[in-house]
Amino acid sequence: MPGEITIYTDGAASGNPGRGGYGVVLICGKHRLEKSEGFRLTTNNRMELLAVIAGLEALKIPGSRVVVYTDSKYVADSVEKGWVFQWESKGFKKKKNPDLWIRFLKAYRSHKVRFVWIKGHANNPENELCDRLAVEASRKNNLTEDTGYQPEDNEEILFNE
Repeated sequence: MPGEITIYTDGAASGNPGRGGYGVVLICGKHRLEKSEGFRLTTNNRMELLAVIAGLEALKIPGSRVVVYTDSKYVADSVEKGWVFQWESKGFKKKKNPDLWIRFLKAYRSHKVRFVWIKGHANNPENELCDRLAVEASRKNNLTEDTGYQPEDNEEILFNE
């Protein structure tokens, strides 16, 4: 079993909804992995959550001890305050991003995970790197479709990219 794995995550969206991306840095001893991906139309919260999912899904050994550093109160509080488990017990009724929360819970339950909220844009080098990765990914050409994103009924999509 490896030592504790540290995961830094960040998500970004320009327009919210708009182009978006996530960045992840995984660290364990001398091992390091950076991941990012961009999407044509998504939200900041989806990218924050997807960053955590991508980090957890990248782990090869079930039961790993993991600390996730995120600047997303949406993600950290949802888990640490137990909200997501209440949402799950109610079938995620009237909650945003159920597709990602279901996917998150599967990955989360495969490991021993704790969350640490960190202030964004506060000179934490790994968080700043994740932010750059997320923004750069969102600016690439030929972005992927965020197939789970469902615009609100009152949101109007004005442009196709």
